[in-house]
Amino acid sequence: MAQTVADIMTRNPSTIELERPIAEAAEMMRDSNAGSIIALNNGSVAGIVTDRDIVVRILAEHQDPEQTPVRAACSGDVETVGPDTSLDQAVHLMRTKAIRRLPVVEDGHAVGILSLGDLALEKDGQSALSDISSAPSNM
Repeated sequence: MAQTVADIMTRNPSTIELERPIAEAAEMMRDSNAGSIIALNNGSVAGIVTDRDIVVRILAEHQDPEQTPVRAACSGDVETVGPDTSLDQAVHLMRTKAIRRLPVVEDGHAVGILSLGDLALEKDGQSALSDISSAPSNM
């Protein structure tokens, strides 16, 4: 059974700099079949941008995705953990801060991302969230 974040995290997450166009982030999500991308400020983790962020903060506000930077859509003040963080600690942090995705950082660089789906698969393989997380993409 997994004990640390490194045991179940998604490795090599997609990342994008804050000043890149949000359209580029959307293309990266499509190409990697991911719902979120870690936003960077000069290589350091600065936030997360999700597909929902793009829809609600950019498209619904009629902003041009080719001209609007990732900064405008991303959630800042992101919590991070290291790969050696225990799963119990990560769960506690996600629960108390209402976080769905947690960037995993080592030596100042994003090395993974831990999602609720990852935890569901590990902790309760029979849950509805686990079933949904393990299902093939509908893309």
